[in-house]
Amino acid sequence: MRLTVFGATGGVGQEIVRQALAAGHEVTAVVRDPARFTLTGDRLEVFRADLEDPEALRPAVAGRDAVLSGLGARSRADAGVATRLTHTVLRAMDAEGVRRLVVVSAGPVGPGPADPPLADRITLKIINTVLKDVYADLTAMEAELAGSATDWTAVRPPRLQDKPLTGTYRTVIGGFPRAGRFLARADVAHAMLAAVDDPATVKQGVGVAY
Repeated sequence: MRLTVFGATGGVGQEIVRQALAAGHEVTAVVRDPARFTLTGDRLEVFRADLEDPEALRPAVAGRDAVLSGLGARSRADAGVATRLTHTVLRAMDAEGVRRLVVVSAGPVGPGPADPPLADRITLKIINTVLKDVYADLTAMEAELAGSATDWTAVRPPRLQDKPLTGTYRTVIGGFPRAGRFLARADVAHAMLAAVDDPATVKQGVGVAY
């Protein structure tokens, strides 16, 4: 497949690019600063663009089979970036008639399990308070997706870890795994790539966790 990856310099984005290349896909990595992007490959194109300008992004998505996005706030100070930049990506995709989009969101944005452990309920309440602005941003981003013409999927992990790929995790379409507390960024990328050609995930939030 021909894939475009936004947020390619981030932890999840780099893993998407790495794994996609290893699987034999052609990848366009969209970055603001190519100096921050160190991956190389015969099937890799590094595309420098202003992520605020949908016209500048159109060549990066034109003719692609799918777009994957690791865009999101890296701190509370960045809250709002996911919605703003995803809106730009959606406009570029709409202009080029590209429909498949898979983005990373977060577990607390979607519905949780019906019977979470007490410790998880307490932890979630604290996290939602501390990261309220970040989750509000992701909630607004998902609302943008729901109102778009794309065949979108929002992959919703819990707390992220910098650990090796396992390829083994739980997935709940429209919900979240019970007692799911962690997931490696590499496995988030794996789940996002798996969702690309899984019709069951279209227009769905997908909870993923160990």
